Amino acid sequence: MEQITARPIVRVGVDLAKRLMQVHAVDAVGRVVTARALAREKFLPWCAQLPPGCVVAMETCGGAHHWARRLRAMGLESRLVAGHFVGPYRMEGRRGKNDANDAAAVCEAAGRPHMRFVPTKTAEQQAVLAVHRLREGVKEERTACINRIRGLLAEFGLVFAQRPEVLRTELADVIEDASNELPHLARVALQRAQLQWSELEGHLAWCDERIAAHVKTDEQAKTAAQLMGIGPVTASALAASVGEFRQFRTGAQFGAWLGLVPSQHSSGGKTSLGRITKRGDDYLRTLLIQGAKSAVMTAHKRRDRISQWLVQLTARVGWQKAVVAMANKNARILWAVLARGRRFDADHVSVKPDGCAMAVPATAA
Repeated sequence: MEQITARPIVRVGVDLAKRLMQVHAVDAVGRVVTARALAREKFLPWCAQLPPGCVVAMETCGGAHHWARRLRAMGLESRLVAGHFVGPYRMEGRRGKNDANDAAAVCEAAGRPHMRFVPTKTAEQQAVLAVHRLREGVKEERTACINRIRGLLAEFGLVFAQRPEVLRTELADVIEDASNELPHLARVALQRAQLQWSELEGHLAWCDERIAAHVKTDEQAKTAAQLMGIGPVTASALAASVGEFRQFRTGAQFGAWLGLVPSQHSSGGKTSLGRITKRGDDYLRTLLIQGAKSAVMTAHKRRDRISQWLVQLTARVGWQKAVVAMANKNARILWAVLARGRRFDADHVSVKPDGCAMAVPATAA
């Protein structure tokens, strides 16, 4: 293959796509060496000509982790940049978005000394997350199926309690009951809907079995499952999504990455805090919030320090704010035990070292 250029390339920005890869390469002083579109099958051969250790940056999207692993295996330094960090470096602004401008923005963002990059996930991590995505999709389909059955029954004056268990118990009898006004065709349709419901339950059970097996074999997930308000699904998702917890400097930074800290609009020395930012992974944050809700609602039944703190906090600020505070506390505790290799202790009392400005992780309120 023809050589790329006589000038050495030190950094490449890539805009990934299904068929065409737009590359933007610069030298050590930031001058553009080449900017071109490559067919998908020519991308890796082109990258093979780059000098060892050359930075190849991509925006996080579908397939980005796959390409990052392939490039790293070739001896290149692959970097993944979150999409919301790339936009400000597009010189043409929002209205100048195209593949070439996006590749140039990725290249520029990757060269910033304080830029934060997304760690590359392993194939095993992505496999576990695939089970989680499948489980969420099956849950949505199951809810839609149940609601569809309820709607069909309501058309014939048959209404049941909202709990799925009640409907499951009564549905077979309703289909077989000749005294109601269900026509034959409607009975057949409901039978097929019932079979679909059973099939979805089987898929969901399979996903739960795979997640439980992951928690048993993964040390990080096993440790996370010990925390109050974190069950197998949350523990597995956290271990697979985060991977290396030491990428965060503090537990507070990890909580901010999950979007569990207040947004700020502060100026002139006056601090103004708003609602939680809701940044980061929606799935992880939702799981942590749901688990924290369970911990808050049952805190009065336990006597450990965290539960006593929850009871007092709920009385002071209400259960909704207490739920978010508990989710943030769990995130910080999780960082402390996994990044520092400590054992989880529900009765631990954290002490802030003198002269240390770092936020106290673990069980600090």
